[in-house]
Amino acid sequence: MTDFIKGEDRTQATLFPDQLDDYIAEDSLVRVIDVFVSEMELGGLGFKTVPAIKGRPAYHPAVMLKIYIYGYLNRIQSSRRLEREAGRNVELMWLTCRLMPDFKTIADFRKDNGPAIARVCREFVLICRKLNLFTNALVAIDGSKFKAVNARDRNYTKGKIKRRLQQIDQSIARYLGQIESNDRSGADDVDYKTEQLTSKISKLQQEVNRLNTLQEELLKKNDQQISLTDPDARSMATSGRGSGMVGYNVQSAVDTKHHLIVAHEVTNVGHDRSALHDMSVKAKEVTDNETLDVVADRGYYNGTEIKACEQSGITSYVPKTHTSGSLSKGLFDKRDFKYIKKDDEYVCPAGERLIWRMRTVERGKEHNKYWSSNCRSCSLKPKCTTGKSRRVSRWEHEATLEAMEARLAENPDMMTIRKSTVEHPFGTIKSWMGATHFQMRTLNNVSTEMSLHVLAYNLKRVIKIIGIIPLMEAMRA
Repeated sequence: MTDFIKGEDRTQATLFPDQLDDYIAEDSLVRVIDVFVSEMELGGLGFKTVPAIKGRPAYHPAVMLKIYIYGYLNRIQSSRRLEREAGRNVELMWLTCRLMPDFKTIADFRKDNGPAIARVCREFVLICRKLNLFTNALVAIDGSKFKAVNARDRNYTKGKIKRRLQQIDQSIARYLGQIESNDRSGADDVDYKTEQLTSKISKLQQEVNRLNTLQEELLKKNDQQISLTDPDARSMATSGRGSGMVGYNVQSAVDTKHHLIVAHEVTNVGHDRSALHDMSVKAKEVTDNETLDVVADRGYYNGTEIKACEQSGITSYVPKTHTSGSLSKGLFDKRDFKYIKKDDEYVCPAGERLIWRMRTVERGKEHNKYWSSNCRSCSLKPKCTTGKSRRVSRWEHEATLEAMEARLAENPDMMTIRKSTVEHPFGTIKSWMGATHFQMRTLNNVSTEMSLHVLAYNLKRVIKIIGIIPLMEAMRA
């Protein structure tokens, strides 16, 4: 019968003490972090690498950066937890050479070096480019909502304040009715009840004054919204019907071949309509391709953005959004009218020609207007329009949008590629973050956090693709 495996005696002395390096395998992830940080020129990225002449010596930024990269790779984002790990985690002891900064020093490093940390994230993406991981020249772009450190009750819009004031008015009216009813009853405890109700009314009136003050501040904001905990956080609609969260909209461009995050940006704009060109250009610069194909969902459909992408050498694949109410009214949609390019005319379902009539400017865009003179006598007029004639509007760059629709028709699997590519990184990072997504407040600090999450995600992806040893060799090259 065999005995159980036994450990060493804690009081047993050794002639030759163990080295920290003996505990770290040659293909350990912490060695990748050590090589990555050591091979970078931190001063050129914006870190303070020259020590102060006076005062207590500071920790080198390389040490602090290693702590944070290790933390985010292991789902430890809290500075207090990182302080504890530095004193008990053998890998972190090896990485920092047994230095143990306190939590305030750790937290201040992340807060004070946001732009430099973002450049570190970009440096690793450039290493991926050097490894020829972006040769596919196709990226998927999407945005996802991340929770801010701001409860929904601490965020106010004009609608929320209006509804809350109405609720308070109803409550005050109810309490006043109860006071009158108590006075008529003549019960023994009427004074006590009246005092309680009067106190409640007084508190509600104080709440009314607070809400009115907030409303005055809110009207000064461009987006008519105010958050009390995190001033940059905004209430945003999510995919669920009627649901939303107070948070940030994180944009990302993901390589479709290896699912690496090529570029990212944190915004507090709740929609994606104005993000396509900016994210596409960032992805094109990072991948260093002369041309680039990008695919996004219909939330990015914006004619101006798509035209700007075309001018920048970017081919976009975005499904069109149909906002016309004609179909719901039982009328022909604009898609039922065929454009004849050589004649610059439209053909209606009845076979009549809609000729060019005038040029107008709508919301800063130039549109051409087309209509026919035969609408009044047309038998299909009840199915076409309720006015005198059916008018069709055409944007001056409509051909760009039509070409994109034709590309999508030729490549129907593009939307499947998009969904299977860009949703994966968001789901993985949110899983690492836990129930509360961000630890910090304000847009700049949240952007720093997101850069660390993206760096950790990309590190793990590249290790999965090529392995630890080849990655370290590429970093040293």
